[in-house]
Amino acid sequence: MFRTLRRKSQLLPEAETIAMLESCSSGVLAVSGDDGYPYAVPLSYAYEDGTIFFHCARSGHKIDAIERADKVSFCVIAADDVQPDTFTTHFRSAVAFGRARILTDDAEKRHALQLLVLKYSPGYIAEGDAAIAEEWDNTCTVEVRIEHLTGKAATEIIDQKK
Repeated sequence: MFRTLRRKSQLLPEAETIAMLESCSSGVLAVSGDDGYPYAVPLSYAYEDGTIFFHCARSGHKIDAIERADKVSFCVIAADDVQPDTFTTHFRSAVAFGRARILTDDAEKRHALQLLVLKYSPGYIAEGDAAIAEEWDNTCTVEVRIEHLTGKAATEIIDQKK
């Protein structure tokens, strides 16, 4: 169902790919947007056990697209070191494909928001809980259950590991 990586020598191990998802501070969500146009939007997220979580407004382009078609992709770039003299970049990236679901269960929604607080503001748990309570009615949370995940790195990075 999903394409295999054409340059198999650049494929990263699953553990390293997951580590990228755990460590990056932002990623790009791609959905099927209005009038058949792809819509890709950068966002903050949290990763846990094969699932990506993010929050957003209760209405807007992302939510409309997810309600229309739940298949999405999500990309992170962990490294992008431009090498002007060799006309390339030394990169590491991950692309996930999955299905998005708007969380309606209060416990699931709270868990997703707490994961975001833990990731971005670990020293402010109490303040994060207060912010969650304050913005509860205005916040939508979404999970993306990953169905396929691929990590890739520049050949120079792969060769350094050998």
